[in-house]
Formats: sequence, C-alpha cells, structure tokens
Amino acid sequence: MAITVNIYYSGTNGNAGKFAQEMMESGVVEKIRSEKGNLRYEYFMPMNDPETVLLIDSWENQSAIDEHHHSPMMQTIIELREKYDLHMKVERYVSDETGIPQSDAAFIKE
Repeated sequence: MAITVNIYYSGTNGNAGKFAQEMMESGVVEKIRSEKGNLRYEYFMPMNDPETVLLIDSWENQSAIDEHHHSPMMQTIIELREKYDLHMKVERYVSDETGIPQSDAAFIKE
C-alpha cells in the first residue's frame, strides 16, 4: 500500500519556486529519492498559482515515511521552508491496490 503526500508550498515573491530550486540544486532531492521506500519526489508548479509549488511525495508505506521524517534531510527541509517563509497545505492518499477499473481504462490513451 503506497502512500502519496501532496504538499502545496506557498509563499510570496517567487519563494516557493526558489525553495524547490534550492532543494534540487543542493542535492537534497536526490538524497531523498535514494532513501529506502521512496517511490516519487517531484515538484510541479500549478498554472493558476505562480506563488505555489506542489510536491508529490510517494512512499512504500508509513514506516518509510517515518524513517524519512527522522532523517538528516528533514532538518534541511525545515530550515529552507523557514528561509523562504513558506506555508503548507497537505493532502494524503493511500493507493488503490485493485488498479484502474475497466470503466475508467477506456478514457486512458497509452
């Protein structure tokens, strides 16, 4: 059962984008991606909100998330969030192990 956490980082003056850029350039993102249990760690920018960056953060299970929360990267993330004065909105999703229903598959072009 994979767990995906969507984190919307919001700020002013482009700070959310600067935060994501620094996370990538500093190597923190690559370190997180290499952590045991990480399935996805990617940033996106919503087209209708230039002051927000969306992080899609997916893990194999809660234990992997807990380990990540106790890793040295968390302190770096916290410090960068403070540096850029970001606020967060969080959504959490648990994967549907049954897959895509046939009724939905007809609408997906591969």
